[in-house]
Amino acid sequence: MLICSIYRSSRKDEMYLYVDKRDGLKQVPEALMDRFGKALHVMDMPILPGRKLARVDVENVTAAIREKGFFLQMPPPKEEYLLDLFKDRPESGVR
Repeated sequence: MLICSIYRSSRKDEMYLYVDKRDGLKQVPEALMDRFGKALHVMDMPILPGRKLARVDVENVTAAIREKGFFLQMPPPKEEYLLDLFKDRPESGVR
């Protein structure tokens, strides 16, 4: 089991870094951290096989953390993001 720390970017909405909690941000390249901005801690959580994550595949996250030491979740395309917002509105009738 992997305990993952999740950080959000201070510079880019909807951009997140997933890292092994034991290593923290040590494995993340300096150039990426420069573009990411201040890493704001969101939460720690266990990553288990088959677990559902909102916008990323759990197997991709664990593989990237094991291989590179981090997983970078990019913001969704604006169209997809706006559609998600529309779906979440009760009056839209879309679920």
